[in-house]
Amino acid sequence: MSKIYIAVSGICLCLANLVTPLMASNVLNNAGCERSVPQGEARNVEDWITYGPTLCSVSSETGAEARRGVNYFKVFQGFNGVVDYSGIYQDCISGPGATYTADGWAKVVSSDALAGQNAAWIEVTFRDVGGTMLALYKSSVITTNELETRSFLKDSWVHLMITNQNDPNNFAITNATGTLVAPPGTAFVRYQITFQGDAVGSPGSVYFDDLSLNLTVADPAARSGNWNMVWHDEFDQPDGSEPDPTKWGYDIGDNGWGNNELQNYITSTNCVRIEDGKLIIEARQEIVDDTTNYTSGRLLTKGKCSWTYGRIEARIKISRSQGIWPAFWLLGTNMDSVYWPACGEIDIMENIGRQPGIIHGTIHGPGYSGASGIGGKISLPDESAFADEFHIYAIEWEPNRIRWFMDYQPYFTATPAILPAGTRWIFDRPGFLLLNLAVGGNWPGYPNGKTILPQRMLVDYVRVYKKPVPPEIRTSAPLAPTW
Repeated sequence: MSKIYIAVSGICLCLANLVTPLMASNVLNNAGCERSVPQGEARNVEDWITYGPTLCSVSSETGAEARRGVNYFKVFQGFNGVVDYSGIYQDCISGPGATYTADGWAKVVSSDALAGQNAAWIEVTFRDVGGTMLALYKSSVITTNELETRSFLKDSWVHLMITNQNDPNNFAITNATGTLVAPPGTAFVRYQITFQGDAVGSPGSVYFDDLSLNLTVADPAARSGNWNMVWHDEFDQPDGSEPDPTKWGYDIGDNGWGNNELQNYITSTNCVRIEDGKLIIEARQEIVDDTTNYTSGRLLTKGKCSWTYGRIEARIKISRSQGIWPAFWLLGTNMDSVYWPACGEIDIMENIGRQPGIIHGTIHGPGYSGASGIGGKISLPDESAFADEFHIYAIEWEPNRIRWFMDYQPYFTATPAILPAGTRWIFDRPGFLLLNLAVGGNWPGYPNGKTILPQRMLVDYVRVYKKPVPPEIRTSAPLAPTW
């Protein structure tokens, strides 16, 4: 639970920028290609999955052609003697009833304009857990006809709105709408750029930049969709009872927990109990065995449940006040043999009371632990405090990538590429969950005259999902040429 700031030339810098979510949040990562390292025609577009012929036909580019920033996406055909499809896509968890708006920017330059029957477009599809397409929305299609009639201007960035609703069976346009609605059975939404290359190897490419898939309405219950929930606790036991002992155990003691914390973790229902369908972890100021002034609770699934990869989320209303430190996190199950930090730590959510409007997400491993951990942070607009409301804190953990979310807004991604030189990625093994509410410590500081006790962290639920089965890589359909 240590945070990660690095001193550079005497200045304390966080390794990730502060993100402030908008009312309609873009759920795409690396939407402007700015996190990709341009290497010409290579499949190196970070956070996106590329598809197409063996000949690399997707690249990240840099230069003055970018709409904003310095990078942009470039797609072109595979030149393999058949009609082929190339592009990039990104999948995001969704569920029935969620609504979105979507758009992007495209550019065709005169020096490499589309020719023949090449074409390109953006599409958004809603799919079930097996990848079957349930609903399809598309932008207008960029074709040679569009260029010749100047419906799509060359050498300028053109705004493409995804507003054409298509029948997912025959791909005919059925409606024009700016609201994209996830139908029943939806497990995830896919944002996809498609380039259709003709069979005669006609030249031409299309640039894309500033892509967006904006979540406008999300029912938390619907967001899980048909993902395979493999474990959960809804904390629906009778009021005053302890958490389910088949799922949770306790860490106990007042040894400072490696951070010079003040609390004594105990098993009393004064500090850990169920109330009104929620788990309560309460930090109190009291004396136990004449050794401490503070008590609290720390729960863990160690020895009961552990997971490698998946979506792990909890709906939590955190505490507030100086010196109070709520956390929702993971430790490697091998910690008793290799110890920390070699076991690995993933902090899904942490807050320190003196920063009521900031949530942190961090990884710790050998060579990047404690004050050198690697993480990001997110804030609420208008300097709101996270303790004012419940929020959903989550990670989506995959091989070689962990993404952090707050209320489905992505705010940080960790991959092996961002680790310090000479260190290694260790997040490929099982981890168990922890929930705790600490008092004091090296990072949050200590209670003072403004600290209000007791403080509570309320947990509505904790859920673990398996990632959907990777669907077949395919475009919506061949585009029947009409020009």
